Amino acid sequence: MPSRSNRPRRYRARFRGKPGAGMKIALGVEYQGRRYLGWQRQHDGPTVQATLEAALTGIAGHPAPVVCAGRTDRGVHAVQQVVHFETEAMRPLRAWTLGTNGGLPGDVAVIWAREMAADFHARFSASQRTYQYIILNRRARPALLDGLVSWECRALDVAKMTKAARPLVGEHDFSSFRAAGCQARSPRRRVHSLTLRRLGEFIVITIRANGFLHHMVRNIAGLLLAIGRGRRDTGWAAEALAARDRRVAGATAPAAGLYLVNATYPARFAIPEPAPLADRIRLWGAMTKNDQNGAASHPR
Repeated sequence: MPSRSNRPRRYRARFRGKPGAGMKIALGVEYQGRRYLGWQRQHDGPTVQATLEAALTGIAGHPAPVVCAGRTDRGVHAVQQVVHFETEAMRPLRAWTLGTNGGLPGDVAVIWAREMAADFHARFSASQRTYQYIILNRRARPALLDGLVSWECRALDVAKMTKAARPLVGEHDFSSFRAAGCQARSPRRRVHSLTLRRLGEFIVITIRANGFLHHMVRNIAGLLLAIGRGRRDTGWAAEALAARDRRVAGATAPAAGLYLVNATYPARFAIPEPAPLADRIRLWGAMTKNDQNGAASHPR
């Protein structure tokens, strides 16, 4: 991580804040999760939260703890994580982006900053959250996207996976897709939509819900992958859901393919929408055409 002495001089000279609750600032943050133990601050290794807070503290001139829209696990990425913090330090909004980014490593970046109303809360003001799970489906393992996508070398039947996913939409008890260490008070969640889409060699699973249990998306993805490989029939998802038993729902998919895309807020907060992840996937597709060492792709 760059030291404070490496920041642009104009920021080092001007930023002298004091602690206390004054303005509420929201940030949009993107990050690669592969070298972090997850979002939440921990004592035994690097986390995204601790990394961001250290950079913000250098700009605010006082400790700047942040609250996020949704905690991500070890190895999970974010297209747009929304956070907020409070400060009495008077800074132009560009300082919270350019200045903070000057103190961040290359795999974490603040992409926008907004001054928010006092009643905004990054977590509790969000009505929905959207995750996407990205699978590279080809025979050759990835090199350029190692750690950024999940890899499946066997051909996947997206039509069967889509059919299997339909019973998971709606409000249900998702105990079968909940990690043993999940601390949520209730296993009930409402899944507003669950779609699968093939983009060249990539398969994108998109899940939008009012909230998620620990490992819920990865457990759903793991079940759908088994169905796509032909190991289980399409009725397995409904059976696993009804069982309310984690032991019957199959393996947890790798963290590398999971992205927190966005959280949805009331329009009055004017939270920016992130650029479509599909655009990035199309670019990845162009990049990976020459990343196969002559190996043939699966026939479509």
